[in-house]
Amino acid sequence: MDHGPVGHNRAVKTVVVAVLGGLLTLSGVALLVLPGPGFVLVAAGLAVLGTRFSWAKKPLDYAKEKAQEGVEEVGKSPWRAAGAVLAALVLVALGVLALVGVDLPLMNSITAVVLIISGLFLIGTVVFARRLEKIEQARARRPAGVPGTGGAYRAAAPSGS
Repeated sequence: MDHGPVGHNRAVKTVVVAVLGGLLTLSGVALLVLPGPGFVLVAAGLAVLGTRFSWAKKPLDYAKEKAQEGVEEVGKSPWRAAGAVLAALVLVALGVLALVGVDLPLMNSITAVVLIISGLFLIGTVVFARRLEKIEQARARRPAGVPGTGGAYRAAAPSGS
C-alpha cells in the first residue's frame, strides 16, 4: 500500500499551520509596540501553532493571560481602542495593497491575506472589548438588591437602624 498522499497531506497541513500561526504571532508581536492588544494576535498565533506543535502550548497560557489584560485595557480606554482600530486598518490596507499588485517589501499573497485577517480580527477584538466594558459599566450602575435589575448579586446597603 502507498501511504504517500496521507503523509503529504499531513506535511502540507503542518506547513500551513506553521505559516499561519507564525504570521499571526509575528503580527501580534508587531502590535505590542503599536496601540493595540498585540497579545490577542500572539495568543491566536500560538493557539494555531499549538494544534501541531506541543512547544507552543506552554507560552500560550501566558499569552492568553496577557491577551485578556489587553482586551480589558482597550475596553476601558477609548484612545487605545481608536489606536488599535487605526493599526488594524493599516494592516488591512497593507494586505489589500499587496493583493492588488502594489510591490511591498517582504510581502506576498499569503502574508497579505494574513495581514487582512489579523486586522479584521483586531477590529473584532476592539468591538468585543468596548461592548464588554459598556455591559460592565451598565451592570455597575444598577441598584443593588432590586429584583429585575440584575443588581441582586450585590448586597443591598444596610438600612439605618
